[in-house]
Amino acid sequence: MKQEKTKHGFTKHEWNWILYDVGNSAFTMLATTIIPIYFKYIAGKQGVSSVDYLAYWGYAASIATLIVAILGPIVGTFTDNKGFKKPIFMISLIVGSFACVALCVAGHWLAFLILFIISKVGYSSSLIFYDSMLPDVTTPEHMDRVSTSGYAWGYIGSCIPFIACLGVVLGKDLVGLSMEVAMGIAFVITAAWWIGMTVPLLRCYEQKYFMDCPKHAVAATFKRLGQTFANAKKHSRIFWFLIAFFFYIDGVYTIIEMAVSYGEALELGSTGLLLALLVTQLVAFPCSIIFGKLSKKFATEHLIMVCIGAYLCIAVYAIFLSSIAQFWALAVLVGMFQGGVQALSRSYYTKIIPPEQSGEFFGIYDICGKGASFIGTTLVAFVSQMTGSINKGISVLSVIFLLGFVLFIKAVSVNRQSKA
Repeated sequence: MKQEKTKHGFTKHEWNWILYDVGNSAFTMLATTIIPIYFKYIAGKQGVSSVDYLAYWGYAASIATLIVAILGPIVGTFTDNKGFKKPIFMISLIVGSFACVALCVAGHWLAFLILFIISKVGYSSSLIFYDSMLPDVTTPEHMDRVSTSGYAWGYIGSCIPFIACLGVVLGKDLVGLSMEVAMGIAFVITAAWWIGMTVPLLRCYEQKYFMDCPKHAVAATFKRLGQTFANAKKHSRIFWFLIAFFFYIDGVYTIIEMAVSYGEALELGSTGLLLALLVTQLVAFPCSIIFGKLSKKFATEHLIMVCIGAYLCIAVYAIFLSSIAQFWALAVLVGMFQGGVQALSRSYYTKIIPPEQSGEFFGIYDICGKGASFIGTTLVAFVSQMTGSINKGISVLSVIFLLGFVLFIKAVSVNRQSKA
């Protein structure tokens, strides 16, 4: 039965799917802005240096994404079985949001990092199943617009709980709150927003594309996943896209993960950094919408190339960053292309995979996406520690984006040949 469009021009299922981006983006915003600063506060009180703080934060992000990279394809393949996607999605949501709240009781820096890793694993896992829901909620011709709108509304929607959290943290002295209590309130606000925005999707989602559940579902999952990896080169356009995606999105997520911690290590000032990241969200909202509209006039792969090229320039610029004004300029530039490269990559990939195996393929996609970002964060952390220079550590990103750009050109060529 055809669904009527809402006032935003989306069907009810499309709009409820978009709302989860609004919900989970609150955690993304907190995890990439206030949480790194709070971790520096905790670590600094316990004698951890700025360089080690940046390294430990990078290692924690790497561990979380590595865990998801290992578990993602397995659980993703399992959720392709009829009736499994929604309940497993709910479990990941519960793990992520509850661990987020639990951060308020962590006093030692190591305990804090462990809880953060658990929360990040729940969050990242939920995105595998969320992304794989896209074929179920829309049609191929609408995927670019729905995907970019998800990121766009996620960026602007996350500003609401973020501003509330920022108000509590920055205004804590006016009402006599300690940093620990203020951050506890921020964690609760974020988790409540995340769960609340997910309820509409949980109420209406129906898994349209699925594999019939075999008698031995777990054994069949591993068998099917093994066949997919073994036959990867037969899906040449998927194979080459994932290799390219592995590199360029690795750079994107490393910037997202470490932007504030990088600025903090350069001692650019916490308040200015937080406001700059808020500007990134505000800029990303209209720019994501624009990329969605441009996808109707230009090939999706050409728009992705523009975004990768822009990020290569941004990575080079970041090497020479030394002032808060330069960081603000960096925040605006990142906002212009962040949503476009993420959303268009997601919709491009959705179009080239079998819809009934979306969970399985998005599990692999996560290895090459968020799961692969452990390389960028680890390299930045390692090079920073080995050289004693934060700027030298960040320089590795330019190489990652260059490789991603060259490999994506190859992926586009293979895709065109497969269609011929």
